[in-house]
Formats: sequence, structure tokens, C-alpha cells
Amino acid sequence: MSDNDFAKQRLPSRHVTQGYERASHRAMLYSMGLTKQEIHQPFVGVVSCWNEAAPCNISLMRQAQAAKRGVVRGGGTPREFTTISVTDLLAMGHEGMRASLPSRECIADSVELTVRGHSYDALIGLAGCDKTLPALMMAMIRLNVPSIFVYGGSQLPAQYAGRSITVQDMVEAAGKHSIGELSTEELDEMERVSCPTSGSCGVQATANTMAAVSEAIGLALPYSSGAPAAYLSRDALCVVSGEKIMELIRRQIRPRDIVTRQSLENAAAVVAASGGSTNSTLHLPALAHECGIKFDLFDVSEIFQRTPYIADLQPGGKYVAKDMFDVGGVPLLMKTLLDGGFLHGDCMTVTGQTVAENLAGVKWNPHQDVIYPVSAPKSPTGGVIALRGNLAPDGAVVKVAGLAKRTFTGPARCFDNEEDAFAAVRDRKYQKGDVIVIRYEGPKGGPGMREMLATTAMLYGQDPSGEVALVTDGRFSGGTRGFCIGHVGPEAAVGGPIALLRDGDIIVIDAEAGELNVELTDEELQARQCEWRPPQSKRYQSGAIWKYAQQVGPAFSGAVTHPGAQPDEECYADI
Repeated sequence: MSDNDFAKQRLPSRHVTQGYERASHRAMLYSMGLTKQEIHQPFVGVVSCWNEAAPCNISLMRQAQAAKRGVVRGGGTPREFTTISVTDLLAMGHEGMRASLPSRECIADSVELTVRGHSYDALIGLAGCDKTLPALMMAMIRLNVPSIFVYGGSQLPAQYAGRSITVQDMVEAAGKHSIGELSTEELDEMERVSCPTSGSCGVQATANTMAAVSEAIGLALPYSSGAPAAYLSRDALCVVSGEKIMELIRRQIRPRDIVTRQSLENAAAVVAASGGSTNSTLHLPALAHECGIKFDLFDVSEIFQRTPYIADLQPGGKYVAKDMFDVGGVPLLMKTLLDGGFLHGDCMTVTGQTVAENLAGVKWNPHQDVIYPVSAPKSPTGGVIALRGNLAPDGAVVKVAGLAKRTFTGPARCFDNEEDAFAAVRDRKYQKGDVIVIRYEGPKGGPGMREMLATTAMLYGQDPSGEVALVTDGRFSGGTRGFCIGHVGPEAAVGGPIALLRDGDIIVIDAEAGELNVELTDEELQARQCEWRPPQSKRYQSGAIWKYAQQVGPAFSGAVTHPGAQPDEECYADI
């Protein structure tokens, strides 16, 4: 490799290392043990979301060291740093969940500031928990330096009473315990064994959904999203990612060369085909926003509607992420979609090759039933559907993967926060046929757009028949199942129709037609709008969550907090 392969005069790190004016900067670098050669090589930021908060992130430090080895082997100088994460299952069901979605913006911002402040030339990002995955990809696109994303991997499933279980079963077990179907002793035994290894939730919840997106959109190496966290083979994937980043620097292949309208459509197709998380309808628009591309809930839904649901993954299906990896992983899912005409094969990826070139050697595996042929799908349309109507002019989402029926009509039972709704569900103060409404939990109103998994899982654990629906302007976990509609917009805090509902109003949900309505006339809704007054809350009058509420936009466009890429903007990579 010649010196000209990585000419410093073309890279951001020249502002830190080149010229007599930077003598003090180089002195700081020498003090950390760097050699002259290392100082004059490209600087590669290696950021992980490692912490001791949850098993999702606990293996990331080890994997980051492997990625750094790859950078060194490729002729670069790795500079490791970490950022925060908020782990949803630990934040679930209490005030901590208000920090979850805002953490996505905080993570992306912190990575941007670190890279800008120290003039790094490229970025490898390792993430394990829900919001950390889109956050790191958002930062990569925003900075537009050569970047590779690495998922930390999922947990292995556990065994209990002769069956395979995951932490998803634990959330629903609380509902079964509340009605006496599960004893305290059984609950205690389950919780001790349900998470046997490091890694993220094994089902196709948000982490595994966005991990699949990282491959589909082209920011991660093929197969890197599927290997479980406990597999030491992940280290080899990290080393290769470190080596590959140096090739991307040399060729100046950047995230905005990779993340295009077509690659976003590929990502949405993979979400649909895998029965992925409703949170993807927030995160895909947010990724597009960083490129200056309009790709909102309704654009995502259009892809969902034309893509078959073919991966039999929990929570709506039978298998976990490890099972799909064992039979061919995300590349097999993508090749099946590509051959069926549901992917754009000419999109560039971090391998330096196109999607079609990456998948050229992938063959159909007839000895498995995790992934179905597109000619015989589980469902002809994707597992997540957007709804619209007089109750949701700006849209809503429902995860239909695993639902036996797609229509529901019933009277509203209204709650102005999750805690009151959870208490009512816990105490079984509802009737079959009710539509439980949880409002003032949107991006601004929450603030923070909390996930409702504690409530939905309690409900499902008590009655998995689907005879009770739930509608909210908040979010759901990717692990939620049952007839649950989220992201209703406009949200209640800004006077959306969901704020105008009263107990007994008849709500009509039609996921076949893509509609969410309340049986009220326009005149009645207008009269209630004139009477409505925003609630006066003294909660979160300062601090990060207050700041988020002042800045955040609507859910249908990603709940983002800044203007996004502009056509005439000079991005960081071009400084």
C-alpha cells in the first residue's frame, strides 16, 4: 500500500495531524502511545454502545477490540470511544421509558460531536439495543464518512419445561401470573433461565429488525446481523469490518452513496418479509431524513403492502433470530426477495459490490421452514400495516404478523397515561370487545413516545384471543403481539382526534382496508375540538426530555429533532 492510497490532504484528520501549526495536537497523540506512522494514517472512530445496563451491550467491548485489529491490519489507526444506550426492557413500564426514543437522538448527536471534534476519517459502529442501531446508522449518514455498522448479535433461546423460551415469554408470563395461570414459583424459575447468554432479544423485535435493516440497506457486511452474540465467530466479522473500512476510505464509498431511495425500499421490504417491528416505521424515515430523502410512514407502508411476509419469526411466528441465521440468515431472506422481484439488486453496499453481486452465491435452502418461498408466503403482504382515517389523519401502524383477524369494532375505554391503563388491565377492569385507548404518550406529549409492552403483554398474557384491542399515540415494542395500533397521529398533545375520544365512542379498525376511524361526524369532532384544552403538566420542565419535547417532529416522519440533510449543505466529510 502506497502513501498515496490514504493521502491526508483529502481526509478530515489532516486538520489534527498535518502542518507545524498542529504540533500541540500531535504531542497529545504521541502521549497516548501513537507512533509517527500511526498519526499520519487515517483515523477510524470505533464507537460502541457498551455498558453494563443489559445483556444487549455487554459483548460489544470485546467485539470493538476485534474491529480495531482489523483497522490496524488494513493500515489505519483506530480510535475507540463509547456512547450511551437506554435498554427498553429495563426501561419498560415506568418513567424510564420516556428516555428511550430520545436516546436515539442523543446517541446520534454524541457520535457526530465526537467525530467532528476529533476529525475522524471513518466510522465503525457497534450496537446491541433497540435505539442504538438506528442511532449509529443515523450518525454515519449524517457525517457521511466511510462507515460500517456491526450488530452485537442476539441472545440464544433458553429451555424451560421442554420448550424454547425467550425474554418475550417472560413479559407475557406476568400477565399469566396475574390471573393465576402461572405460580410465583414458576415465574421465578422462568425468569432465572429465560436469558441464558449475552445479546439482544432473540425475537424479531426492534433490535433484530434494525439489524436486518443494516444488511438490507447496505451499511453492514452480509451475515453480520445474524450470528448470535455468544458466537465468538462474531469477532472474525468484526475484524473483516475493520479491514473493509480501509477499502471504503481508499475508494471513498460513503453512506449517502449507499443509502438511497432504492436501498431504503430494500430495507422496508426486509422488514415486511420478516414480520419486523412497528418501530421500523419511525427509524426508516429517520435514516432517510439524514440523507435529505422523503420516506415517511406512508412510503414505508407502500413497500410493506407489496412485499410478502415470508419469515416465520417470533413474536408472530415460530422461530428466533438464531434459527434464521442457521439456515442462511438475512442473505437467504434477501436472495428470496431478490429472485422474486421485491428488491433492487443494483444498490451499492459496504462490500464495494451491489446487493445482487453480494447475493450471487446464495442458494435456496430446501431443508428448512424458517423462510418461505415468495410463491407460497405466510401472507401476501408484510407484517406491519399503516392505517389512516378520521381518528388518525397522519397515520397509525399495526403489526398484523400472527393476527388471526384484521378487523375490530368496539367501544373506547380512554386513559390519559400508560400507568392508569396498565392498572386497569392488571386488575381486569375491561370487557371483551373493548378498545383500550392510551393517549398523551406521543413524542411531544409523553414526552418520549413510550412503548406499551408492559400493558400489551399483560393483556395478551391474560387473553391471547384478540378480543380486546389497544390504540395509542405511543409506541409498541417489536415484541408486542395482539390487536395493537400505535403511532396514532396527530398525537393527543397537539389536539389530534385521539384527544377528543370519550368512553363509549365506537372505534372501527380495518387493517385490510388500512383504516382507523371513530364513528363520529365531522361536526361532532369539530365541536369537541373547540372544547378541548391541552393538559397542564408540571412534569419535565427542564432537562433532556423537556428539550426533546420542544424539538421533536411527528411520528409519521420519524420523530426527528433537526432539519435533516439539505441539498446545498456541505457535510462533515467534505470539510
